[in-house]
Amino acid sequence: MLILGISAFFHDAAAALIKDGEIIAAAQEERFTRIKNDAAFPLNAIQSCLDMGWVSPDELDAVVFYDKPLLKLERILESYHARVPWGWRSFLTSMPVWMKQKMMLKKVIRDEMAQLPGCDKKKLRLLFCEHHLSHAASAFYASPYTEAAILTIDGVGEWATTSISAGKGREIRMLKEIRFPHSLGLLYSSFTYYCGFEVNAGEYKLMGLAPYGDTGSEEFLRFKRLISEKLITVYEDGSFVLHQEYFNYISGLRMVHEKKWEALFGFPRRTPESSIERCHCNLALAIQKVTEEIVLKLAATARNITGLDNLCLAGGVALNCVANGKILDTELFRNLYIQPAAGDAGGAVGAALAAYHLYFEQERQAEPWDLMKNAYLGPSFGIERVRKTLRLNKSVWKEYDDTEELLSLVARSLKEKKIVGWFQGRMEFGPRALGSRSILADASDPDMQRKLNLSIKYREGFRPFAPVCRIEHAGRYFGLKIPSPYMLLTRRLCSEFWKALPEEYAALGMREKLAVVRSSFPSVTHVDLSCRVQTVTKESNYKLWRLLCVFESLTGEGLLINTSFNVRDEPIVCRPEDAYHCFIHTEMDMLVMDNLVLFKEDQPK
Repeated sequence: MLILGISAFFHDAAAALIKDGEIIAAAQEERFTRIKNDAAFPLNAIQSCLDMGWVSPDELDAVVFYDKPLLKLERILESYHARVPWGWRSFLTSMPVWMKQKMMLKKVIRDEMAQLPGCDKKKLRLLFCEHHLSHAASAFYASPYTEAAILTIDGVGEWATTSISAGKGREIRMLKEIRFPHSLGLLYSSFTYYCGFEVNAGEYKLMGLAPYGDTGSEEFLRFKRLISEKLITVYEDGSFVLHQEYFNYISGLRMVHEKKWEALFGFPRRTPESSIERCHCNLALAIQKVTEEIVLKLAATARNITGLDNLCLAGGVALNCVANGKILDTELFRNLYIQPAAGDAGGAVGAALAAYHLYFEQERQAEPWDLMKNAYLGPSFGIERVRKTLRLNKSVWKEYDDTEELLSLVARSLKEKKIVGWFQGRMEFGPRALGSRSILADASDPDMQRKLNLSIKYREGFRPFAPVCRIEHAGRYFGLKIPSPYMLLTRRLCSEFWKALPEEYAALGMREKLAVVRSSFPSVTHVDLSCRVQTVTKESNYKLWRLLCVFESLTGEGLLINTSFNVRDEPIVCRPEDAYHCFIHTEMDMLVMDNLVLFKEDQPK
């Protein structure tokens, strides 16, 4: 049985193909169009998934969309009606889009699919899955658990913004939900907006900014108190109510009432790209702490009402790796599984799996492994495509038949502080580069964070980088007892690698904190000594695992920076052409594509 899942038209459009319950392929549209978070119908991603599965459109048993647009329209109309006469401008802006595209979604999907070779749009069986069910299915069915509590937290689907479910076998039973307009995702996005970052794209920047705040400062404590007293009421079970007089996302064109927030917090909304001040850091820290407290209460409620030992997480808030780490610390659950594409892109996977198990009533095959296959679900291109790309660009490269010789060269280059573009095999699905479309560098270099941010990624200097290590070393470096294959858990670096900090460290400004060498691996240690960890196994990514072995033999330590192969405001590279373009137009030193190696100094000017 072949089922195609689709997410589209809101943000981060994607497609996924499953065959008899197995995820064959998944990809985001942005990787092909090169438009960050592209929301357009994912025609390129669909074609790529079909190609990877050697499937033609007429072989599909169903095409499943990841939410129900009529339910969503009901929520929007009721929300506008409740706010009359406010929101008239927003209503006039949004309704034409709904009437033209989303109200006619069946026709839109059929017409778009008809562009694919061999597709008869009249024969397509179209199904629609509720948004939070898509999220829940993407985590539970992909996990290795036969039973699990499922917690999904995001901005909003149709009505639900937070839901707790119980998964057993092929069944998912919804137990509890919080409904719009009360949304933890929208609350966090409101602070993303107020701190000058882009909503639905900059939330991870806000999370990265939070550790620059000072938990001992009066300003942080005041901000946290104001959030709890004025913006949100939180109950013991984790449910909450947002005080809507401070927000404008229901019927307005902005997230918040800016003048009310300015009066509340004492400073205006930060203009994008302007300097980041101490107040922005403390506000980011305050909402991060409030978010963590709510997530922990929701997790405890999920444990109490399901009585299950396993927890599956999905929805955009599940990408908050700091909150995920706090759940792990509670030991509420024996096992934790986080969908690597936890946002809307993963809804394509969940919609397809939900249709297979719930609509078609197909039983799950109990497998002791992760159905997401370490997220290596995108296209690969083969060495001939790489050679063709390099010839067209008149590049200079060397080809290595001996993998060990190649890895020895790369490890020596990393030891020499070179920055390496790493393009191997199938592209990752989800927001993280996990060793297929990565930039690698030495984590022990105290200048590497600055160099990567400013000369390679062209992004804000405060942004941290993630470490990658072999699973064998996860305990030694991070005290981690479980795998972290998707960079979705934050752990503190073990204290034996810490450096002594100045007494006044907590009160230092952002630039001063950045200048302090905090550990033996300063370029992957955030200012609070935390790290967003990726672990790899010999089976999951042999080439990267082996590179870490060789690097350790040269340096004594098996830890590298792993960051996504892209520059700011661009998607992660997909094709060899994308990788070569990024390599040439940044200060990267070396590019490794398959077993071909390029050095920057050898390339034609």
